[in-house]
Amino acid sequence: MNLGQLMQGKQHPDTPGVTIATPRAYELFGDVCFFGRRSRAFTRLAELSGAEPGHRVLDVGCGTGYLTRRMAARVGPDGAVTGVDPSTPVLDYARRKKQRPGSASCTYQGGIAEALDLPDAAFDTVVTSLMLHHLPEDLRPAALREMRRVLRPGGRLLVVEFRPPKSRAGRHLVHGGAGHAMAHNRVDLLEGLIADAGLEVTGQGEVRPWLCYVQAQRTRQ
Repeated sequence: MNLGQLMQGKQHPDTPGVTIATPRAYELFGDVCFFGRRSRAFTRLAELSGAEPGHRVLDVGCGTGYLTRRMAARVGPDGAVTGVDPSTPVLDYARRKKQRPGSASCTYQGGIAEALDLPDAAFDTVVTSLMLHHLPEDLRPAALREMRRVLRPGGRLLVVEFRPPKSRAGRHLVHGGAGHAMAHNRVDLLEGLIADAGLEVTGQGEVRPWLCYVQAQRTRQ
């Protein structure tokens, strides 16, 4: 059993996707894997989201709220940020975390990416980080369509995923520590999946050491 499996929760009744049951262990794992650069990396992701002061933001698969809180700092006190995740332990952990002064309020609720219990066109910006690889491949298109649905016309989407090492040895190490889904994560398919969901891809890139991202927009049609 690898470390990723040890952090997983029991099967959620509403989704076959993987959930996290041990938020403190997950946070420690994240800090170690980013070699002390996790905060810098996720602050950069908040910038790349295109969110502006006063925006309404949704973080899908928010986990412990690490990116959620940085989005709240990004949009400021006139904005609002909602985090959705199926795991009760990580949501409880996220609710206990303090926010930076001058941040938007953060609201956390239970939910699944492939069937969001949220109204149409309710958000200016939607972000999701390190979540899609936790879903079975056949559910990922549904999750992206849901993200498009809750975006207002002209709203922006940022999808962030783990970029596996290119070397066989590197992938073997990731497989042993985090599991097959991360070691063999098909990030090369992201742009096509996002476009197929009805969104216009506007950019892509990497944030070191492990992340890649795709930016997209819901067109006004």
